[in-house]
Amino acid sequence: MLWPDPAQRDRLVEIRDNLLARIAEAEREGWLGEVEGLQMSLAGAEEKLTQIDRRSSVVVDLGVPVRRTPSS
Repeated sequence: MLWPDPAQRDRLVEIRDNLLARIAEAEREGWLGEVEGLQMSLAGAEEKLTQIDRRSSVVVDLGVPVRRTPSS
């Protein structure tokens, strides 16, 4: 599975906000087919943001590596 790059979170927020504005415009103009397509894109953008937020909250402590010497 491909994961979205956390460094691109701000760009995804910008895309989501733009999609919301475009959906509002399409609803005002009565472009129902356009609304449906934009809502699908919006769902994808929101899912990617959720993935970024979920992954960035998980921290795994792997500890400090210890070098082992062969026993004599």
